Amino acid sequence: METGSPDDAGTTGTAGTAGTAGTARAAGRAAPAGPSAAPRDEPVWTGLPPGLLHLRRLLLVVWLGLLTVAAVVLPALFLDPLWAALALLPLALTGWGWVMLGRNWRSWRYAERADDLLISRGVLWREETVVPYGRMQLVEVTSGPVERHFGLASVQLHTAAAATDATIPGLDPAEAERLRDRLTELGEARSAGL
Repeated sequence: METGSPDDAGTTGTAGTAGTAGTARAAGRAAPAGPSAAPRDEPVWTGLPPGLLHLRRLLLVVWLGLLTVAAVVLPALFLDPLWAALALLPLALTGWGWVMLGRNWRSWRYAERADDLLISRGVLWREETVVPYGRMQLVEVTSGPVERHFGLASVQLHTAAAATDATIPGLDPAEAERLRDRLTELGEARSAGL
């Protein structure tokens, strides 16, 4: 098991031992200056609001609930009632999907840095998209009827290269508009400097 905090660069070790920099701080001496002493430029990540998770889970329950009802009623009407046990499959899928949607929702986050926007997502395969402000051509805020009912909006970023287009789903409409205005302003400032 490792001990230490992420702020103690190079101080993690096994249980019962501490790194040299951590020992130097504990003894009251300053840690040696070097590359690890420089402050890190860690982005400040912002997660998605819980409304997106509620929306996705509701859609999961509605669609798989209809499938469960069909799996009970149709075999009972046209086949042996024992076939109604097929309804257990959609119920199991509902439970599995409920957990997976929560994990997926927690994996989405974004961070605004000085020169670019970071978007991170994915559970098994992590994907991090970096969108430089100077490359943004268009920033759209979209909200379909179901999203509007749940008070959500999505921000779509279009860049010169289609491979770096990105979307941030399920934001509060006020946050989506703030993000759109800020990204547009930063994009214009960066492209004017080229």
